[in-house]
Amino acid sequence: MVVGEFTTEVDVLVIGAGPGGYVAAIRAAQLGKSVAVVEKADLGGVCLNVGCIPSKAMIHAAHTYEQAQHTANMGITMENVKVDFAKVQEWKNGIVKQLTGGVASLFKGNKIQVIPGEALFVSENEVRVFHGYDVNRYRFNHCIIATGSRPIELPAFPFGKRVLSSTEALSLTEIPKSLVVIGGGYIGIELGTVFAKFGTKVTILEGSDQILPGFEPEMTRLVERKLKKLGVDINVKALAQGMEEKEDGVIVTAEVKGEQKQFEAEYVLVTVGRRPNTDELGVRDIGMNLTDRGYIVVDKQGRTNIPNVYAIGDIVAGPALAHKASYEGKVAAEAIAGRPSEVDYKAIPAVVFSDPEIASVGISEREAKEQGIDYVAGRFPFAANGRALSVNAGEGFVKLIAEKGTNLVLGAQIVGPEASNIIAEIGLAIEMGATLEDIELTIHAHPTLGEVTMEAAELALGHPIHVLNK
Repeated sequence: MVVGEFTTEVDVLVIGAGPGGYVAAIRAAQLGKSVAVVEKADLGGVCLNVGCIPSKAMIHAAHTYEQAQHTANMGITMENVKVDFAKVQEWKNGIVKQLTGGVASLFKGNKIQVIPGEALFVSENEVRVFHGYDVNRYRFNHCIIATGSRPIELPAFPFGKRVLSSTEALSLTEIPKSLVVIGGGYIGIELGTVFAKFGTKVTILEGSDQILPGFEPEMTRLVERKLKKLGVDINVKALAQGMEEKEDGVIVTAEVKGEQKQFEAEYVLVTVGRRPNTDELGVRDIGMNLTDRGYIVVDKQGRTNIPNVYAIGDIVAGPALAHKASYEGKVAAEAIAGRPSEVDYKAIPAVVFSDPEIASVGISEREAKEQGIDYVAGRFPFAANGRALSVNAGEGFVKLIAEKGTNLVLGAQIVGPEASNIIAEIGLAIEMGATLEDIELTIHAHPTLGEVTMEAAELALGHPIHVLNK
């Protein structure tokens, strides 16, 4: 039964209120457009509700718990340090509620209409929105699709009571005694680290020859070393094949470097990637171009082959990163407003909130070699930085890559404390065409972790102060 069906005219219709969609909606409203947003779940999307934000809250809580147990070397001894996991979850949920409420306030302040429900395209300028028994039509001049992605489910490991995606793992009511993580990418490593610090026996199964594939081995080695200190069993070249589910746990069968092995745990966490949410939108029915894997094909402004329809975020090519989606959302909104905006991914950072954190932007040293670029590199250790040592975080380094001759900054890799924050300065340097000399001559406050960037530039230029020039 359908209760009512009305047609409403809107200027810009945004489908999805995640970090891509809500940013696109706000920017379009700022540019004078009337905007409506369709969202089937909670404002903020996966990132704010069951992804970026809750996971980082859990990471901080686990790190705080670990630190509280290892302060004797500072002369501080704590006894009976305990985790009230229900309280941790309550604290985490409070942060999520505060941020999603903030999005609602921003929508209200920018006069953006929120339409609850699921959208289905019926033509190039019209959707139906289903919400319970209600179905309404919305005609639009322009549309931005920002429906995000969902965890990939393996046929041999269907999600259920004992097999979790990242969403369920972040909502567990108790700390698991043991956990097998299938996939050693950034989600698996981040959540595996959280539970290992809380006392879970964690086993990681990664199919490639290193955890965090895509990052240089000199970065991932430090993360692997810390994981092993936490008691994590890391298995690379490991292909999970199947499982036997029991009342109180799971037995996972995997091929590890050609040998059959079994791993028993209370839960299995599957983190092997994400799938674009494009299969239930009806976009193929209106002639939109998609790849074989379900990604929508767009140009540099986010425009699809249907000129008034745009797509951004996890449903288009490129890494599934919240900040990429937000960036693309601004570009699409500005393109709709007639501005000459287009995407440029030269300086898009990638960050893993592991322990230690790792971050990269621009090109790596390996990529510079592969591309035949004549380059110079400066790799400065946190062990020679006073601030890093004073916060008990002397592991890791900042490495800068620059074009030889011009000293134009091309990229950076960081592993160490606050890598996620330090990387922003180097992203700006690449974006503005800065040189090593620009970074070197920028006065960095002392004592700070950010000084390591300046020191890496000096090292690349051949005149470091706080290490010997070899």
